[in-house]
Amino acid sequence: MAKIELREYQTRALDMLYAWFEKNATGHPVLNMPGGSGKSVVIASLAKDALQNWPDTRILMLVHSKELILQNADKLRRLWPDAPFGIYSASVGKRQLDEPITYAGIGSVANRSKEIGHIDLCIIDEVHAVSTAESGIYRKLIADLLKINPAMRIVGLSASPYRLGQGLITEGPTAIFSDILEPVSIQELVSKAHLVPLRSKITNHKLDTDGLHKRQGEYIASEMEAKFNTDDHNGAVVEEIIERANNREHWLIFCSGVAHSEAVAKCLRGAGILAESLDATHSKSERERKLADFESGRMRAICSVGILTTGYDFPALDCIAFLRSTMSPGLYLQMAVRGMRPHLGKTDCLVLDFAAVVATHGPITHVRPPNKKGEKEGAAPVKV
Repeated sequence: MAKIELREYQTRALDMLYAWFEKNATGHPVLNMPGGSGKSVVIASLAKDALQNWPDTRILMLVHSKELILQNADKLRRLWPDAPFGIYSASVGKRQLDEPITYAGIGSVANRSKEIGHIDLCIIDEVHAVSTAESGIYRKLIADLLKINPAMRIVGLSASPYRLGQGLITEGPTAIFSDILEPVSIQELVSKAHLVPLRSKITNHKLDTDGLHKRQGEYIASEMEAKFNTDDHNGAVVEEIIERANNREHWLIFCSGVAHSEAVAKCLRGAGILAESLDATHSKSERERKLADFESGRMRAICSVGILTTGYDFPALDCIAFLRSTMSPGLYLQMAVRGMRPHLGKTDCLVLDFAAVVATHGPITHVRPPNKKGEKEGAAPVKV
């Protein structure tokens, strides 16, 4: 197992964090780091520094998915092979709370503050999942842990530290986070070849959102699927994907619903492209089989809905197609950055934007945080 060496910007992130704590006796900061920048390495190094400098420290790392728990745990093992840590997650099949460091799934520990006990440092990956309002499972657990130890400090990490309809996660009278630190940008990561650029193409076929209604700031999924999932749309989209991505090996296609995903996969197979649909209804074994076929190259395209947006790390991915719209800049970032991880022989990732996602939010280097509820939407910084 290769040992991890921190990159310069990862060390910079930790230095900024420690300097912030020196200046602020209270409060909770957020590290805004792009997808693919190695947040899990920063988390591991933070935990190691804290425990080695203060041996009695108890650390809880929280995240919302099994994949992210395992990715974060793997980085901690590689950075610090003798790290005294346990995992508490029903989906992983482990319930370990006896070590100084615990990596946990929020769904498994949300109601277990008494069993967790005293925590000095709580680290939350994908922290945009934490509401600025006093609601939700993250806020409940945080409140319970602060009752046990009012001096507990919280560090959040996210590529998109904002929430649809709420704005930045530091805004509002009940927001728990105090400040956002930005140690590195997507531009810097691309310029240093830590990420590859996206190559966005204007498509001939369009999936327009005219007439779609919104709920809580986002398009109503059932309406969007009903409008986008037609034989005419699917046939035209598949034809254009095949034409434009014929020199690409791995196509990830984001669809608007389960039926839409299955229909597009069927249409691709009808055109001679081996493809399958993947969504949250599939079993663990079925999901693993399909991803293995996709990543090995046995299957060229995978049509996804509701998953593969966070925590999916497949560097060889070289084509992304948007067959769904979103008003969430965070979701746009999460989807687009899947294709930016570097891989041998890969110079860029092709983005086929049939649903005007890029036009809505702007290029990935200039995404604007969402407005607060009631604020008017401005024009995205886009040049065709």
